[in-house]
Amino acid sequence: MASGVLILCLGKATKLVEKMMDQAKVYRAKARLDVTSESFDCETPFVGVHVSTPPSPSAVRQVCDRFEGIIQQVPPLTSAVKVNGQPAYKRARANQPLQLAPRPVRVYWIRVHSYEWPVLDFEICCGRGTYVRSVIRDIGNALDAGGCLTSLVRNRVGPFTLEDAWTHARIEERKDTTDFLIDLEKVRKMLAAAANVIPSRPESVETPSYGRPFS
Repeated sequence: MASGVLILCLGKATKLVEKMMDQAKVYRAKARLDVTSESFDCETPFVGVHVSTPPSPSAVRQVCDRFEGIIQQVPPLTSAVKVNGQPAYKRARANQPLQLAPRPVRVYWIRVHSYEWPVLDFEICCGRGTYVRSVIRDIGNALDAGGCLTSLVRNRVGPFTLEDAWTHARIEERKDTTDFLIDLEKVRKMLAAAANVIPSRPESVETPSYGRPFS
């Protein structure tokens, strides 16, 4: 269900993990607004949500705009958030009582690419600890609809982009690791140059199947 940029830190580069995690991330996501699920994605069974009137394209755009900035977000119960030292998903799977508190996360921008009920296709730039499936859940709640993630691609982590990423197959074809390993000093310079730099919002959008184009 999920794919995209995954950064692997080896040896001394593991000291940079915290800086990597602090980088802004860009995701391309698709969601359905007529269903929900226990995990708010398609890894658990869908549950239909009755929606008397599907939201209009303008309503979807306006609600998405409301989730930009620093927001309070409750993580999914099926997440890796620690509760008394144990990941929440383990407690959820064991049917243990669990209630997660909201916490502040940052959403730099959301760009709706297309919307045809019930499918919403959008791009989001967010900070550390943000759960895209929780954003979708909350967007759905604000629209009096469902909200469930159906696909997710991480396009960017700070200066590291999907265009520059290596696939598993491509790595396996190369015997010389210098082809795909980035020099530690170069990484430090990349992170320094990317400090406080937020990826720009894409301007090009697709035309929705009905209603006016998003702009």
